[in-house]
Amino acid sequence: MIADTHIYAHSKRVVPPPVLDLFRRAQVGLILHLGDVNSAWVLEELAQLAPLLAVAGNNDDDELQDRLPATLRFSVGRHTFGAIHGDGGRSAKDQVRRAFGGKVDLAFFGHSHIPFLDEHKGTVLFNPGSATDRRWHEHFGVGIVKVTAEAIDPELILFTQPDHLTNIRFGADNHSSPEKNERAARDDTHIDCDRSTP
Repeated sequence: MIADTHIYAHSKRVVPPPVLDLFRRAQVGLILHLGDVNSAWVLEELAQLAPLLAVAGNNDDDELQDRLPATLRFSVGRHTFGAIHGDGGRSAKDQVRRAFGGKVDLAFFGHSHIPFLDEHKGTVLFNPGSATDRRWHEHFGVGIVKVTAEAIDPELILFTQPDHLTNIRFGADNHSSPEKNERAARDDTHIDCDRSTP
């Protein structure tokens, strides 16, 4: 999971290669971008690693606003998830609580650039922060969520320098084949999109 990359067409900013490598090494079966992508090519780059879902952010251009939903609801096995950028209200936390609190197992959001992992009304709320633009926080961040039939295990990965991500190791449970992960994402995921703002 990644959010608030803010990579504009003519900027020098890119998704840090160690972030892409982290997703590769984790053998993620699905990538979720939580808005403020700003350039469609970023989504194309991420989609080369795994199937991709994304929501629109308030800074995304008209093309991305038209192409991406404001919210997503999806399921993996018996677990339910929601995603929203988080703009349009008093705070991103308030927006995600209102949209998904008590309604899904895990709700993802962005907008604030502040990493956050907590629970509200039985729903885990997860904001990875930003992998490229930490603004008011000392760390950059991304997220990895391990989903099994029994449980959801969200992990917030914070870093001050992208090269620090090479120190992250994944256990034997994460060493399944990429083909198996892709099949699980396709065969066990149900997605509903909402283009309206909640």
